[in-house]
Amino acid sequence: MNYALNNIPERTPKPRSSGMTMVMDKGLSLRQVEDFLEVSAEYTDIVKLGWATSYVTPNLKEKLNLYKQAGIPVYFGGTLFEAFIIRNQYDDYCRMLDTFGLQYAEVSDGSITIEHDLKCEYISKLSKQVTVISEVGSKDVQKIFAPYKWIQLMKAELEAGSWKVIAEARESGNVGIYRDSGEVRQGLVDEILTQIPAETIIWEAPQKAQQTWFIKLIGTNVNLGNIAPADMIPLETLRLGLRSDTFDHFLNQ
Repeated sequence: MNYALNNIPERTPKPRSSGMTMVMDKGLSLRQVEDFLEVSAEYTDIVKLGWATSYVTPNLKEKLNLYKQAGIPVYFGGTLFEAFIIRNQYDDYCRMLDTFGLQYAEVSDGSITIEHDLKCEYISKLSKQVTVISEVGSKDVQKIFAPYKWIQLMKAELEAGSWKVIAEARESGNVGIYRDSGEVRQGLVDEILTQIPAETIIWEAPQKAQQTWFIKLIGTNVNLGNIAPADMIPLETLRLGLRSDTFDHFLNQ
């Protein structure tokens, strides 16, 4: 850091499995990636190229190489996995991961319906090739799961081979673990945490109020995802109690 301050919470060092920040790249140019990395590489643990943006992204290999040179792994959004699956192209998906040298993959069923046993089979098979991150929850605002169901699904996917499970919220932060207003479904989160270790969950939290809520609940080293590139430095100050929203939270710890 640039100068010394007392009573700053301790962040886990990279590479880390808790306190992770997953950034959502929705179509940054090569120059924008370079600018982003100059400022935020130190605080970024993994980057997701959102949904199926990788299909239409120009200079994709060059972009992946920029992140690789910065030591930041990249994976393609779960919607791309679903796009391959619904077209009966699972083997093509696996070959595509190899073609682009990806070491991580996301398995989700937010846009299509996959029997959960089959989803777990995909997780198990893929985990022999790459590190799997699976996503629980639907992108359909009308589909609301009971807490016991979230717990059941998360447990099964972790047992099948997922490294982390993502709690769905979309890039807008108004489905899944949130109400359509963006408010956290607090009872749901509390129930999940009684059964699923916090370090195994990445909470999608694109909005500042959501990030603040999870930091206050779980601590500075909560795993947060779907963070916009421009929000990386602001989020790190939230984690450290250096923004008004969390200013008093860590002073007496």
